[in-house]
Amino acid sequence: MPHAFRPYENEADVLQVSDLNVENRLDRIAVFGSVDLTRDKAGLRLATALKAVLDAVILKLQEEERNNSLPENIPVPKTAKFVKNPLA
Repeated sequence: MPHAFRPYENEADVLQVSDLNVENRLDRIAVFGSVDLTRDKAGLRLATALKAVLDAVILKLQEEERNNSLPENIPVPKTAKFVKNPLA
């Protein structure tokens, strides 16, 4: 990773591991896409990069749990709904 991924600290970071995207948010980390972890050196590099991101997320969550600041649940936003375009 070119810089340290600091989970839950901004709404700007987006990391890409192959075709897998990891988006940083203040209340969640969004992971979507796909990655093939092939049984070769390239697969090892991708797996290591993905593990580094997940390790950072786990450490942050464990830190907040130790500080009693980790909520039991946060509401997950509903899927987007379509509304009529007011300019049309």
